[in-house]
Amino acid sequence: MAYDILSPIYTMEYTDGSTVDKAYVEQFRDNVVQLAQQDMSRLRSCVRNESVRGDKFNFERLGVSEAIQKTARHSITPIMDAPHSRRTLSMTDWQWADLVDEEDKLRMIISPESEYAKSGAMAMGRQFDRLIIAAMSGNSVDGDGSTVALPIEQKIAVGGAMSIAAMTEAKRIMDENEVASNDRYFAMKAADIEALLNTTEVTSADYNTVRALVKGEIDTYLGFKIIRTELLTTTVAANTCLAWQKDHVGLGVGRDVVSRIDQRKDLSYAWQVYLAFTAGAIRIQEEGVVEVTTDYA
Repeated sequence: MAYDILSPIYTMEYTDGSTVDKAYVEQFRDNVVQLAQQDMSRLRSCVRNESVRGDKFNFERLGVSEAIQKTARHSITPIMDAPHSRRTLSMTDWQWADLVDEEDKLRMIISPESEYAKSGAMAMGRQFDRLIIAAMSGNSVDGDGSTVALPIEQKIAVGGAMSIAAMTEAKRIMDENEVASNDRYFAMKAADIEALLNTTEVTSADYNTVRALVKGEIDTYLGFKIIRTELLTTTVAANTCLAWQKDHVGLGVGRDVVSRIDQRKDLSYAWQVYLAFTAGAIRIQEEGVVEVTTDYA
């Protein structure tokens, strides 16, 4: 690396003496981080986010307690000792890299529309979403290290294609669990949204609402904000859809997306574009997560 005393810009030197301004590196990094944090993940903003130091983080949980009647003046203040527990999230590291051989290509990557910036940012965003999806459907870890599976009461087997009835049942489960009615989300694949449209009577009000959803005119139904993602689990004939409330799923970020561009002497002095982040996700409370399995066999 060289420094031009006539300019505040650092430069990186190629073996043939040509240089690449550090400004390109900085601008590329800013573009990638902006894309990865704001545009590419579809689920990150739909869960509870926490900044984490260390390799683990505890989400504290306070259970339900009831009031008792006061029957005498100056009675002893009751201590209700509300049940307290915690969920422990573990951090994992993720990375992505690609090589750029020509200086002209390196200069081009500073554009926000750069294919390198988009590719890296989308890879980071998809991994955030995979972590969140796995946390909702998989086992959670209590503070004592024991694992907790999503109860059968929180699962709906449709026995066919996605339907309005299945969404209504997911709503009922959350309502009966006294889950907050705001910030509810429903993730499903394109095939499930299509099934909603195809299996609903053309003359019904439901059809008109779902049609507007498919056309992009609305994105909410039955209190759920609908999110399409193809990252949900799929078997030969079944899709796993997920409904949840924001505060019942947690994402811990130890190191948000970082970007570096370095010249690799071991690879013919090609430029390496490198991205990484450290994060983990966990289901905080089962009551606010519903798994819906559709069957297209």
